[in-house]
Amino acid sequence: MKKISLIFCTLIMTIFIFPIQEITAAEKSSEDIYKERMSLYKDMEAITQVPWYWLAGVDAYERGLRRARKDRDESQGVINIYFSPKEWAGPLNPDLDSEDPFANSLFEGIGLDGNENGKASLNEDADVLYTFANYLSGYGHDDDNIQIGLWEYYHRDQAINIITGHARIFRKYNRIDLDDEHAFPVPLNYNYSYRSTWGDKRGWGGRRIHEGTDIFADYRTPVRATSHGIIELKGWNKFGGWRIGIRDLSNTYNYYAHLSGFEDGVEKGDIVAPGDVIGYVGSSGYGKPGTEGKFPPHLHYGMYRDNGYSEWSFDPYSSLKSWEKQDRK
Repeated sequence: MKKISLIFCTLIMTIFIFPIQEITAAEKSSEDIYKERMSLYKDMEAITQVPWYWLAGVDAYERGLRRARKDRDESQGVINIYFSPKEWAGPLNPDLDSEDPFANSLFEGIGLDGNENGKASLNEDADVLYTFANYLSGYGHDDDNIQIGLWEYYHRDQAINIITGHARIFRKYNRIDLDDEHAFPVPLNYNYSYRSTWGDKRGWGGRRIHEGTDIFADYRTPVRATSHGIIELKGWNKFGGWRIGIRDLSNTYNYYAHLSGFEDGVEKGDIVAPGDVIGYVGSSGYGKPGTEGKFPPHLHYGMYRDNGYSEWSFDPYSSLKSWEKQDRK
């Protein structure tokens, strides 16, 4: 009897001293996170009639903003849509930590209860996603009306363009586990070389820094998309020559310049996947359309991060090394 009592007391002490902790998104596997996200998207589609891929598109856009901005903490859950406490609880609510749906509504806050537990919590994925889905459903359920709702929320054309692109990609593939799929921009069986050249000085057209990494290769070496994305731009630029810009699912703009030409059939607005050939290495640029040969043939590869207001260049070298290593496996 004493032994049983001792075991019971030990168990009680363990529970109080080492309480069971909820597993955060950072502790879950990527597979589990994707499954949980998709389940939430589909659940909210059933409730609000907003197509799941639009919700996934918004969530991916917001996830990219969290990575790009210092004024937003990393999400503790699997959903990344952000509401400030004032937006959630209401600007005049004396309790900005309010989880009372009625009080939030009374003070013109947006926060709702998405899992029917009587609370509207910024820390619960279902509540956050349902709140945004419910907002969008107020405008309609077709693409045009959803885009109107997005404009009224973000008031930025580029935000609508990026979210629409994300939604198109998710709809095409009918899955969301695409973030980690990448390819090195030139096939590894071709001759090429590169080093970190981001930030180097450039003089043509005025003093400026080099906003990318140069990958030197022979003329007509295939150039490939590095990630899933939408071709946002295609054509001539006096600096970059024949170039293509692709917006990926992290909101990053991937810039491919100095091409000798484009792959047949590649057009602005196309969806591309990692490894898709989009053009060929050349030496175009530094002049009017068609100018070539002012420097050795190479691919200029640049990456630009969007923070919801503007874009800026960052060094792509570490990403290139990582993708090159993945392709060698």
